[in-house]
Amino acid sequence: MVGLFLREKRTEAVRNNASTIRPVSCGRVIALHCSGASAAQWRELGTMLGGGYELTAPEHYGGNITGPWTGEHVFALADEAERTIDLIDGDRRPVHLVGHSYGGGVALHVALRRPHAIASLTLYEPSAFHLLREIGAAGVEPFAEIEGIARETGTRVTMGDYRGAAARFVDYWGGKGAWDTLLPHQQLALVRWAPKAPLDFAALIEEPSGPDGYAALHIPVLIMRGEYAPKPTRVVAERLTALLPDARLVVIAGAGHMGPFTHGREVNALIASHVSAVHLRISQL
Repeated sequence: MVGLFLREKRTEAVRNNASTIRPVSCGRVIALHCSGASAAQWRELGTMLGGGYELTAPEHYGGNITGPWTGEHVFALADEAERTIDLIDGDRRPVHLVGHSYGGGVALHVALRRPHAIASLTLYEPSAFHLLREIGAAGVEPFAEIEGIARETGTRVTMGDYRGAAARFVDYWGGKGAWDTLLPHQQLALVRWAPKAPLDFAALIEEPSGPDGYAALHIPVLIMRGEYAPKPTRVVAERLTALLPDARLVVIAGAGHMGPFTHGREVNALIASHVSAVHLRISQL
């Protein structure tokens, strides 16, 4: 769920709080980054897709470009999704949606609101934690686990311990000791972002979308998870694969939740392959 800012640099081209990488002709890919990361997460995906696609990567609230959440009302995924929905509504072409972790949760929300505008969906361990409460006994333990991390992170933020909140968050998603591997400027960026973490958790857990909505999404979906995925996102990935009518699950060997960073070449190649296959199918209709 958190971006470790591995190999990240400031994205130079920014329009409407989104980075647009490689404009062109085959169609638009909208890629949504994980919590704590930025549009730069998807730079390598732009290269992998090749020159035929326009890759746009909106940035979430909490980053330097978009700024903090306005605080006008209780935050929800609907608020985060508005930038992406505006992009879709301004483009007559069907779009390919990509999302990692929190970005995957936002992508699912967008797909439910604009199902006829989505050509394909690619998700790496989407954090649709609300589904854990819908699946009975199998969801009890993973829901308790994610609720515990959310509670601890929120408590630290409330007490002003932003560094402690960020470190706990990173070590949960990236593995024990992941925080200590970050460079000082990477840690500082996550400390600044930390107050957004409780909002992301709450929005994901309280998302009102139900199983029936996902079951009605007749969109080609590729779902990926790491071999060592945390239990909450592993269960969610498997549940979504069963719910979505046209979904397949791929397990990335040796990867964890941060697979799009640690196994970027493999993950991005799978995304590009899925997008291209769907585009070819559409063009032959």
